[in-house]
Amino acid sequence: MSYGKQVTTIQLAPKRGRKAMADEQTATVDPKAERQKQADETNKSRSGISTRVFVGMTRGKNPQVISWEAFDDSIPESMPKKAEEFLEATKATEAQVLNYLIVGYNETNYQAASDPLAEYVNPAWSDELQAQFRIVVRNYAKGSDTPLDEAVEMLKPGFERKHAKELAALAAAAAEQTQETVQA
Repeated sequence: MSYGKQVTTIQLAPKRGRKAMADEQTATVDPKAERQKQADETNKSRSGISTRVFVGMTRGKNPQVISWEAFDDSIPESMPKKAEEFLEATKATEAQVLNYLIVGYNETNYQAASDPLAEYVNPAWSDELQAQFRIVVRNYAKGSDTPLDEAVEMLKPGFERKHAKELAALAAAAAEQTQETVQA
């Protein structure tokens, strides 16, 4: 039996300064970036009419990385143009398609009804002119801290003139086409 002194060796970690901590922090992996990288690889393998993988975060106190399938409207050739193409791309059942239609219909009508500029937009304007009007009025009102109705009052006459020019150009083109038809 030995009653000698027992020695325990303790190895101290090196001093950690801000540099060491910064290096350690940059070494952590961003889960959203990793998931986005995987989604990009998956999307590269897809072509034609099909959905694409999107990456985002859940809402709330502790957001989580999520991914989902959706049609990418920034790639027009990936969008279905017929119901059959949609069904083939999604493999949806009739009940699912009916649900998609109802949800989409409701959302579209809600957006149209809740648009504060809807009452000011001339329905005779082209879709492009209506979209430009909405953007210009919102941007002007926000940038100048002007109420929407005052911005509309100031900007709408210019859009009405542009619409009149568009109509005149269409009428001239139609008259020219009619004259060519009569001469032929």
